[in-house]
Amino acid sequence: MAKKNSTKKDAKNASGTIALNKRARHEYHLETRYEAGLELQGWELKSIRAGRANIGEAYAVVKNGELFLFNSQMTPLLSASTHVVAEERRTRKLLLHRHEIDTLIGKIQRDGYTMVPTALYWKGNKVKAEICLAKGKQAHDKRNAEKDRDWQRDKQRFMRAHNKDA
Repeated sequence: MAKKNSTKKDAKNASGTIALNKRARHEYHLETRYEAGLELQGWELKSIRAGRANIGEAYAVVKNGELFLFNSQMTPLLSASTHVVAEERRTRKLLLHRHEIDTLIGKIQRDGYTMVPTALYWKGNKVKAEICLAKGKQAHDKRNAEKDRDWQRDKQRFMRAHNKDA
């Protein structure tokens, strides 16, 4: 009986978001989303489980027909193995199907898109990265998005106040 409870508890902890890139929605027009696996080392997995992952400044690049995640930070634990040199901002390979990679390469080279990681999350016992095809926003686009967001928030407040009175 105790075994069933522990598996439910482990399953609850294993699912969920690890890290988000909130600035990506502000800086880019996000279009198509892809789910990519990450090629990680053991110490990186331990640091992710400890909540030490950050993709706020990360970006994805195509090199030799493969995708790589640059500038993602996974701070090593103090108890990391002594025989492994832990580099917190190392380049990590993204794992996608060949046809998805070919599609991304075409969009980037022909249409001027960029690839932005928006989230790291658990899927089962594997770490997945959500990669979005994106185009950069201009300053006026950012202001318009902010105005729309403020208006939606105010509209919700007005509706709540109106519904309370009725």
